[in-house]
Amino acid sequence: MQFHLNGYRSGDPDIAEAIDQPGPKDEVDVLIVGCGPAGLTLAAQLSQFPTIRTGIIEQRPGPLEVGQADGVACRTMEMFEAFGFAHRIAREAYWVNEAAFWTPDPDQPEQIIRSGRIDDVEDDLSEMPHIVLNQARVQDFYLEVMRNAPTRLTPDYGCILANLTVDRTQDFPVTATVETGGNATTIKARYIIGCDGARSAVRRAISLKLTGDAANKAWGVMDLLATTDFPDVRLKALVRSASEGSALVIPREGGYMFRLYIELDKLSADERVADRDVTANDLIAAANRIFAPYSFDVKEIPWWSVYEIGQRICDRFDDDASDPCVFIAGDACHTHSPKAGQGMNISMQDAFNLGWKLAAVLEGRSPPKLLSTYSAERQAVAQDLIDFDRAFASLLSAEADPAKVQHYFTKHGRYTAGVETQYKPSIITAADTHQALASGLIIGKRFHSAPVIRLADAKPMQLGHVASADGRWRLYLFADEEPPIDESAPIWQLCDELLANAPKDADLDSKLDVRATFQQPHRDLSLEAAHPFLLLAKGRYGLKDYEKMFCVDPSANIYKMRGIDPGGAMVLVRPDQYVAHVLPLNANADLQAFLGEIML
Repeated sequence: MQFHLNGYRSGDPDIAEAIDQPGPKDEVDVLIVGCGPAGLTLAAQLSQFPTIRTGIIEQRPGPLEVGQADGVACRTMEMFEAFGFAHRIAREAYWVNEAAFWTPDPDQPEQIIRSGRIDDVEDDLSEMPHIVLNQARVQDFYLEVMRNAPTRLTPDYGCILANLTVDRTQDFPVTATVETGGNATTIKARYIIGCDGARSAVRRAISLKLTGDAANKAWGVMDLLATTDFPDVRLKALVRSASEGSALVIPREGGYMFRLYIELDKLSADERVADRDVTANDLIAAANRIFAPYSFDVKEIPWWSVYEIGQRICDRFDDDASDPCVFIAGDACHTHSPKAGQGMNISMQDAFNLGWKLAAVLEGRSPPKLLSTYSAERQAVAQDLIDFDRAFASLLSAEADPAKVQHYFTKHGRYTAGVETQYKPSIITAADTHQALASGLIIGKRFHSAPVIRLADAKPMQLGHVASADGRWRLYLFADEEPPIDESAPIWQLCDELLANAPKDADLDSKLDVRATFQQPHRDLSLEAAHPFLLLAKGRYGLKDYEKMFCVDPSANIYKMRGIDPGGAMVLVRPDQYVAHVLPLNANADLQAFLGEIML
């Protein structure tokens, strides 16, 4: 973490210096509707930009206290690292390390036995764990980021979006009518984002529909404080009985609570689960039948619900392919069952994808055409989720072959960890012409971090952790085998060119944050002999940034781990941590041509 660049400030460095944002309160650059995971991810990111006026409204009377979602994928934890609170969540959460599988006992089919136990996440899939934490707590961390940001952004609760119109001839094309306590006010915005759930008012206002179908299957879910003799209550466990249905155990944070997903009887074609008047006692009784010979003595039920499995999606996530100013994210544009643990994760990734794009356009760093990539990229991801969820939900039913369930879980572990998303070539994702130079840093996928040693202070760290949610692109330079102090070395010549291309009216890394990794041991290199572009003078005092250079960690060589060519490579990474391009060190002209399409 870096601070004191522009002068010493005492106190918590996570609390930024507050700024005043001039202008009328009823005019904002971005209006976010909804304080769920998607809305708060977007708000937390936009709150970091002092020049962007952001508003966020929520119809609930206050912050969420009990959340429905709880699974946080490895990829989401990588994103939380960019916001600065991954370590705090990891401390509080339950870590999903292994998964157990239970099936009918061949000798006593009315009882279940453990049939398998596997690692939940494969080795080196991510430096981050798969964890479980109440959605409300996740949102608490986002709210703290917003309060501590320069803009001191806070939601307005008890607000209902009553009407929405768009007139693109205006500087503020969006007009939103908001009702609060029976009083109506009007807010003008350049952009509005509906993060307001499956019954989204924003989605309805732009005439988009969730399409899909229900599977005619009902499940119950409950968080329990209970005593039990089931031995795997502190493991993620998939349970299939012979005739009573299936269940899923998800241990919760704190060491005592756990969640049960419980399969209920199949619904008829025209039946809704609400018609059955299912009670919490019904779910407990069903669980005791499924888990026989084990049982649960329930002491407290902090939360429970019943739901129908269904997969629905919108065919686009904005109001206009060429000039969008209305967007939808999260459950507003895709819904599915909760058992795969993907809903909250995908929703937050929707917002993380959109946030940096809005900031870049609003600050004049990128052309408006950048915003059209949001729907194109995230709708495809959501469709993949719908397809996966449909297959996964079917496998968890009582009719599924237990061996197939375990095989499917193992095979798709990368997907459930959130690391399989791959964006197609576009103005922000290049073709894979030079992919062989960094075979483990795949274009279109998230930047897969690995250990390095920081040159200036010998600190062991993850290279990917240098990226914060500040809207900047990252360029990772992986040097060739020549000493980097040699002015004839490819990386030295590249730094000459990058220095010539850097902005002259701001800090040189204000748009493109360049970091270099060398193959030599850190004790063999001289910091003061490095290229000046890697020891930037920044801020009002012209202080040097000593955190731009890294060396291989001898215990975990990033070149070998990520398939980086010994001859070196450039890896360009988007502000949302996805690899945009891989190039040789002598291809600065190609790099500048690519950036020229998306940077003004």
